[in-house]
Amino acid sequence: MKRKIVMATNNQGKLKEVREILKDYEILSLKDLGCDIEVEEDQDTFEGNSLKKAREISKLLKMPCISDDSGLCIEELNGFPGVLTARFLGEEASQEERNNYLINKLEGKDNRKATVVTVMTYVDEEKGKKLVARGEVNGNIAKERKGDNGFGFDEIVELENGKTLAELTGEEKNEISSRKIALENLKQQLNLEKV
Repeated sequence: MKRKIVMATNNQGKLKEVREILKDYEILSLKDLGCDIEVEEDQDTFEGNSLKKAREISKLLKMPCISDDSGLCIEELNGFPGVLTARFLGEEASQEERNNYLINKLEGKDNRKATVVTVMTYVDEEKGKKLVARGEVNGNIAKERKGDNGFGFDEIVELENGKTLAELTGEEKNEISSRKIALENLKQQLNLEKV
């Protein structure tokens, strides 16, 4: 019988990736458990937001929870948008508007270095367990949006090979994504802890 863990998301893409990597566990979504909670991401670090979500949901559902927080940190902009990646133009802005804004911000700039960061946190409030894993992918901000096989800022993060994350196949992206790196790290910790 597989151990059940709730993933603090209803994003099917994220769920699929988590289920593929954490095969030894039964990964449930919030929707699977009839949970309609929106935890406010008001911390100033990815670790803080990820931990807050995992703690609140683990406490509420009385089961282990994995939560993630991720974002884009642009060197020229002192790490902006960072933890504000999903909402730096307000809740109503589209992803296209956010991506265009960042491309325009870097117009004429030589330093286009950017890091995609994902932090995954496992919390089991009832057992007092907490595991934190981080994954990073380095690249550059493209001069234009390219590719249509992704979501978020995939179409503007360009890798060393000149392709954006959105120009990779799903399989290629999953092999190198910051979420994959963080998940593999978390998987090792879960195996060591035997949780």
